[in-house]
Amino acid sequence: MLHPLPPEFSGRETTQVARELLGQLLVNGDRVGRIVETEAYLGPHDKASHSHKGRTARTEVMFGPPGVSYVYLIYGMHLCFNVVTGNGAAVLIRALEPVSGIDARTDGPGRLTKALGLSLKQHNGLVLGAPPFFLARGQALEGRYIGSSARIGVEYAGSWAKRKLRFFDKRSEFVSGR
Repeated sequence: MLHPLPPEFSGRETTQVARELLGQLLVNGDRVGRIVETEAYLGPHDKASHSHKGRTARTEVMFGPPGVSYVYLIYGMHLCFNVVTGNGAAVLIRALEPVSGIDARTDGPGRLTKALGLSLKQHNGLVLGAPPFFLARGQALEGRYIGSSARIGVEYAGSWAKRKLRFFDKRSEFVSGR
């Protein structure tokens, strides 16, 4: 039986949440994946964050309570999934290792949302605390298995692009952008 993560899990410092989401489970109905790659977006002061330009219809969910899903469309074709940590900050889930019910690639934010069957209309702004769509307790990673690097695809953010805010399971073959 899967046990949802408590709401307070996501209501902590964003970088800590990004690291500690590694090894936890993302569940949508019968589809389950172990989180193996994340990126932290620290809020309005972070030039790579969507909230950097302030509150908009798109980013309003980022300014809501922690533990809520932020799903958005990029390049007009791919969805990305984030866990809101509050005050305009969120953690992008970049890759999953399939556990059950997933038979598609999950090594990238667009691929994992597709494999999980997520949609903008149905999954944006949902509280991630109970079935069918939720974060569940998995196996937290020991620090020696956690790698870090610059985030991917945010070169426009100047010095913020170089900050090591991407975290990944060094042992997983499902990590994107190796």
